[in-house]
Amino acid sequence: MFSDFAFKIFQESIQKYHIKDDVNQPFENPYPQDDIAHLLYRKNWIDTVQWHYEDIIRDPQIDPVAALKLKRQIDASNQDRTDLVEYIDSYFLNKYKAVKKQDNATINTESPAWAIDRLSILALKVYHMQEEVDRSDASEAHIAKCSEKLNVLLEQRKDLSTAIDQLLTDIEAGAKYMKVYKQMKMYNDDELNPVLRGQK
Repeated sequence: MFSDFAFKIFQESIQKYHIKDDVNQPFENPYPQDDIAHLLYRKNWIDTVQWHYEDIIRDPQIDPVAALKLKRQIDASNQDRTDLVEYIDSYFLNKYKAVKKQDNATINTESPAWAIDRLSILALKVYHMQEEVDRSDASEAHIAKCSEKLNVLLEQRKDLSTAIDQLLTDIEAGAKYMKVYKQMKMYNDDELNPVLRGQK
């Protein structure tokens, strides 16, 4: 199933990142560029780095100048994340381009790649909640609470994976069809953001 394939790549990316556990470490993609695994690995790496950006920026003692710099990095990361989602959807559009839609075919509320985006974030939640469960310096109450949360996350993974695989099966059978809208973010555009436009 595609969801299992993707989740394993996400886990690989997360494990690799945490060897150094440094947001500034160099990125190396172990998969060839023409492989969907290349996009999935890159996608999760972006998510993993941003996860840790979000931890850092919440430090109440962070220097304001450093916080502003980090905010810009988070903005750039969000754009990279959106771009990768669109690349992944392009892969599926190409893969299923020859499929003939059934007369009663329906459209899904989100594209396959946006569902896979949620699976990538879920992989990070599972990893870090497992870390909390395994902490030797935490109280029994903390570990019990995190264990309950981890069980919910694992159930969520099962449900989301099932939904993703069913969606792809339906698209392949022509029961559902893809219609992808490019993200039209206005705040990054010099012409659409009134603050940026006013500085030109």
